[in-house]
Formats: sequence, structure tokens, C-alpha cells
Amino acid sequence: MKRLHALAAAFAIAAALPAAAQTKWDMPTPYGPANLHTVNINQFAADIDKATAGKLKITVHANASLFKANEIKRAVQSGQAQIGEILISGYSNEDPIFGLDSVPFLATSYADAMKLWQVSRKVTEDRFAKQGLKILYSVAWPPQGIYTNKPIASVADMKGLKMRAYNPATAKIAELVGAQPVTVQAAELAQAMTTGVVNANITSGATGVDTKAWESVKYYYDTQAWLPKNIVFVSQEAFDKLDKPTQAAVLKAAADAEARGWKDSEEKAKGYLETLAKNGMTVAPPSPQLRADLKKIGDTMTADWVKAAGPDGQAVVDAFKK
Repeated sequence: MKRLHALAAAFAIAAALPAAAQTKWDMPTPYGPANLHTVNINQFAADIDKATAGKLKITVHANASLFKANEIKRAVQSGQAQIGEILISGYSNEDPIFGLDSVPFLATSYADAMKLWQVSRKVTEDRFAKQGLKILYSVAWPPQGIYTNKPIASVADMKGLKMRAYNPATAKIAELVGAQPVTVQAAELAQAMTTGVVNANITSGATGVDTKAWESVKYYYDTQAWLPKNIVFVSQEAFDKLDKPTQAAVLKAAADAEARGWKDSEEKAKGYLETLAKNGMTVAPPSPQLRADLKKIGDTMTADWVKAAGPDGQAVVDAFKK
């Protein structure tokens, strides 16, 4: 009888082991389910699930449904979530290094944006490490252009517009062109444009499609001003609790997600602009005057950024320009 009880206890323990061994992470993200970053993240989570045979399950909370976009980094730092996604340039007030990829006209192609990431990755990782965070991967947005409710041929035409700002760089640009910066998160942008809270916006074709920009503005100028990046990162404490094979699976899935995400972003960039045009928007390159005006702003902001970022910033820009 004792033997039967012992066997029953052993079976009960064995049955409980898989559940006890499973780790669950919550992953807040700022963008909707159809967004290119969210689609990539869902594949990233599925790859980890498969590679670990279900030992690590990541629940993706899209569209700022768990935490608002500007709350996600703090949520991971404080242990309210284990992993998250942010627009890194949104934190440039915290550290100028975080705003590098939104310096206008510094890196204006996917190849340049990837080079910029490669030369700045180590210094960015070091900043995150000091905050108890580990960077897993990054993916660039398509190049940024200007959405407006009226035609613009020069910076002077932007004076007085209510321009959406999503990071310190876009707020600074709004000020330099004489527009009024208005902070609006991605999840609230469509409503803000429709209701007239903002009537100008510098963002990608992807966001324009996500928010159906054609319902509120009619012009898009393909300035290719910069390619901002999203960063996917994890609590170092949460990562350290994983066993070595699971850590390796996370890093492998992250490397795959970075390669896949950059490729997907570049392939879709042209299609986004075609979708804007098909829905009645005027999609055009900037006039020579507007391009020259914006280049001056870019030169000013590059110099300001290097001054703010100090020796680390200068070293990164020097490495990029080699």
C-alpha cells in the first residue's frame, strides 16, 4: 500500500513539473496588431515558444493595451513586465544617445540606418545595462516624411501648423519651423488627426497607413528625413532567471527578428506610399527649397546632438562617417 502511495506521489510530482518549469512573460508594445513591428514581435514570440517547447511563453499586449507607450520602459525596469518594445528616440531627454537615429538627415537610407545602429549598438547597450535592461534587437521604421492638410513648398509654409511630436527631436523640428508641437502617441494619432488636434505630422508611410491618414490630411512629402528604430529589450533579471538553453533560444529568435524586421520594413516602405496615393493623397518629393530648408535644420540638430552627447556621441558620428 505504501508503495502505491509512493508511486502516486511520484506521478503527481512528475505531472506538475512541466507547469512549474514554464515561464510566462508579458510584453507590452505600442502599436496595433497589423503594424509591421507587432507582426514581427508575434513571430519572435512564436519562435521562442517553438524553440523552447513551450518553456517560455510570451504574451504580446499590442496597441498600448497593457501600458501606454511612454510607460513601457519603466514597466520593464520596475518588474511590472518582463519584456517590451519602445521607440528609442522617445527617451532622448533621458540620454542624448537614445535620440541618435532621429537626428534629421544624418542617416536617410536603410543601409545608412543599419550602419548607424551597428556603430552605436554597444554604447546603447551599455546605457541599458546600467538600468538593468538588456537589448535584444532593433528594427527601423520606414523613412520619415511630412503629412499636412495643405501643400507646402518651404519651411515657411509650415508656420502655425499644429504638428504632432512623438519624441524630443520632432518637438524641436516643430519649434524650428514655427509650428506648434503637440505630443500625441501612436495609438491616439488617428483620432487626433481627425479631430484637428494636429494637422501636420512627421512619421513613416507605415504609420500613415495604420492611421488611415487620408481621412484627415491630403499631402505627404517623402523627405526621407531619418529612419527611427524600435528597440525590443528585456529585464536583465528576468533574462538571468532563464536556463542557458532558453537564453540561447531567446537570443537566436532576437537575431532572426532583427534580420527579418529590417528586410520587411524596407520591402514594405514603397507599398505604404502606394497605398497613401491609392487612397487619394498627393504623395510627392519635397521641393528643392523645402529640402534645402530641412537640410539646414538637420545640420543644426546634428551639431546640437553631438554637443549634448559628448565624447561618446562624437565617436559614434565619426565612426558612422568613415
